[in-house]
Amino acid sequence: MALKVLTDLDSARTQYYHFKAIIIAGMGLFTDAYDLFCIPPIMKLIGRIYYADSNNLYEVPRAVTSAMVVTALLGTVIGQLVFGRLGDLIGRRKVYGFALMIMVLSSFGCGHSICTSRTCVLLSLGFFRFLLGIGIGGDYPLSATIMSEFANRKTRGAFIAGVFSMQGFGILASSTVTMIVCSIFNRANGGSHGADLAWRLILMIGAIPAGLTYYWRMMMPETARYTALVERDVPQAARDMEKVLDISASQIVEEFSTYLPNSPSSNYSLFSKTFIHNHGIDLFACSISWFLVDIVFYSSNLFQSQIYKRYLSNNHNVNAFQEAFEVARIQAIIAICSTIPGYFATMYFIDRIGRVKIQIMGFFFMAISLLAIGIPYYSYWNNNTNIGFMFLYGLTFFFSNFGPNTTTFIVPAELFPARFRTTCHGISGAVGKLGAIIGSIGFLWASQNKKDGYNEGIGMTASLILLAGVCVVGMITTYFFTSETMGKSLEENENIVINEDHQSVGGRA
Repeated sequence: MALKVLTDLDSARTQYYHFKAIIIAGMGLFTDAYDLFCIPPIMKLIGRIYYADSNNLYEVPRAVTSAMVVTALLGTVIGQLVFGRLGDLIGRRKVYGFALMIMVLSSFGCGHSICTSRTCVLLSLGFFRFLLGIGIGGDYPLSATIMSEFANRKTRGAFIAGVFSMQGFGILASSTVTMIVCSIFNRANGGSHGADLAWRLILMIGAIPAGLTYYWRMMMPETARYTALVERDVPQAARDMEKVLDISASQIVEEFSTYLPNSPSSNYSLFSKTFIHNHGIDLFACSISWFLVDIVFYSSNLFQSQIYKRYLSNNHNVNAFQEAFEVARIQAIIAICSTIPGYFATMYFIDRIGRVKIQIMGFFFMAISLLAIGIPYYSYWNNNTNIGFMFLYGLTFFFSNFGPNTTTFIVPAELFPARFRTTCHGISGAVGKLGAIIGSIGFLWASQNKKDGYNEGIGMTASLILLAGVCVVGMITTYFFTSETMGKSLEENENIVINEDHQSVGGRA
């Protein structure tokens, strides 16, 4: 007999709490995107304050820009591994609020970076961004798993995608706040005075939305699947589920003794031979796909101001606030026209055509768009400022989000046993963020052309073609290794038999 608390979750109708959970869980992703993607315009402000030279170039050195990105990403790697494991060992709810609090406090810390000297400010900022990354990393596996374990099987993909879509709104909010703050300071000062306060305000404002959801995170019950399958307390799982969903606990509680004594999900440990045999390929597929898409996504998103230099005014002709405003405006346009629509497209189609098809399609069209930009970059695009370039580059973001950027967040929350779920999601995400580090640093350095004074650069054409090649590899690995999870319960996806009539599901179906 199947454990009824699980079958009731899988068949529960869509209710108010599901949408509330999207907002609560998604606010961590919102903060993640806000803080990670406000760096390009903030670097413009910092360049005006601390990097004025005899030529008035106000350019922050590439090494400094890279360091600001990498410190947060390294923290994210650590956070995903540590909080992912803690989520399985002591429970999702017990560490969920802690991860959010780290994000809130470190965001304020970024704005209060001590000292006034350049070195001291940047070191302090880097330290708090590292702590911020830990909180962000911790939120990834917890948010995805909590939404996965609350959702029903028919709409689970759309709900997890809804959580992840908050990242797009975080990018938009970051750009909007930057434009508002810069506009206010520009009108008040008419120059670059106050830039040091402006970039601090932009960073600190990002903590407010996350802080507002802290209370509701602490009020969330533990997921029924964790309580039933890991803590082995089905009566408590039923009571918790009854609090938030319109489901009666009375019949569920009566049946718990028929299932738990022989639960196969507790017969092997993490990274045991049985685990590797049952889940090794899935863990590899989730990790490598996330790694590959993050190389492309972060290189393109974090440094789009490098690509859009032709659309920006010469910094000799604008002040600090106007320059940062222009970078933020470009980011906002991309978010509205391609990034956010990509998330919505995934939400609509994810439970209709499946994760694997969307991931392959996304990688394919990303590769096509990057090749269309990269091959004629110097012969055509570099000398032609037109809508065609914007359209093609926007497509890379649309199909990233209507594709692997979203599916790599969803699939690890569906494939693994409850007792390993946040751990494996954290591992997959940590490997992905290593790809983000490679992409964000590598693209910044590799895309420099000799005429820019950096002899080690291979230029934009070669860089974009390499990114397209990464997308092709992503298509291949997805086709051969990624399992389809659409329409199946979490217990079916993790390859365990939950009753005598149910055959375990395996392979790359």
